[in-house]
Amino acid sequence: MVGFEPVIQQVKHTFQQLDCSAGGLMIVQDNEMVVEEYWGTQSKQCPMKTVNEQTQFHLASIRKTYIGFAAAYALYHGYIRSLDDEITLYLKSDLDVLKGVTIRHLLTHTHGLRKVNEDIIREFEPGENWAYRGIGVDLLVEIIHLTTKQTAASILHDVVFKPLNFKETNWVGALSEHHVEVIHHNSPFWYESELTDGSKMNMYASIRELAQWGLLHLHKGVVNDVQVIPKEIFELATAIQAPKSIPSVAAKNGFFWFVQENERGVSNSELSPLLPEGSYQLLGYTSVAILVIPLFNLVAVRAFNSFGSPDGFNYLDDVHDFGALCAQCSVGDE
Repeated sequence: MVGFEPVIQQVKHTFQQLDCSAGGLMIVQDNEMVVEEYWGTQSKQCPMKTVNEQTQFHLASIRKTYIGFAAAYALYHGYIRSLDDEITLYLKSDLDVLKGVTIRHLLTHTHGLRKVNEDIIREFEPGENWAYRGIGVDLLVEIIHLTTKQTAASILHDVVFKPLNFKETNWVGALSEHHVEVIHHNSPFWYESELTDGSKMNMYASIRELAQWGLLHLHKGVVNDVQVIPKEIFELATAIQAPKSIPSVAAKNGFFWFVQENERGVSNSELSPLLPEGSYQLLGYTSVAILVIPLFNLVAVRAFNSFGSPDGFNYLDDVHDFGALCAQCSVGDE
């Protein structure tokens, strides 16, 4: 089996740089677990519970992959008619700032909207540029609820979590003994919520179930040789869906996933330029990352409990190194 020691060492180095208390790494290749390691304690406070396979990490932006799944589910089943429908068809809003914005724009960070205090403003015309803004997720969650009559969380529970026996993945209103303490680095974005409908950032998962989530995408809904979820949902979610009109140097997204295309080295993408075409990944503000490399039949998940980055830490360089090493170790000396 190809050695993944360089990846392990890189993730351990990141663990030290982040000044966090909890960390872990899991790599699955060719449906075989090749790495499973955990470090530290779930909190810096006493009692210090050792991190283990049941420890659940705060996912931050990785929750967008679950929102993206709910959107793909709604599109596949006809609740949303087209990616290119304007969102005002569903929101029934007369706000001028929303006109021209489509479902595709929300999913690919090309909507041009930004929320300032309680107002929604337009930074650029829809489809003309790319910017990572949370308002797109908020609007999409609302549209999913209005069209399906279900919350994003209930869709995931009914379609994925319950059938596949996921018991360590969910939006969490109250923490238990298995949840990490989130260690802050002067971030203004952190908040907790009692809402568990999928509309907030309070989502946690264990490393092993996050890896299973990646494998579900890698195998396009097939589990134990059975098609348990329609493959079209995953094909929608993990294909590049960004409009052709955005600049060539802009990051390309599927249903929130960053997806590698032929052109490498896009400046604002979290994907390493050394990852092969068709790879997809998402990184959370807690430095949790999930990477899928279909070419190498590989899923890699790392997790930490640091919300934000300490001074001097370059999160983009770090996640690029993670992806590059995963790719290099996947093929060994070839």
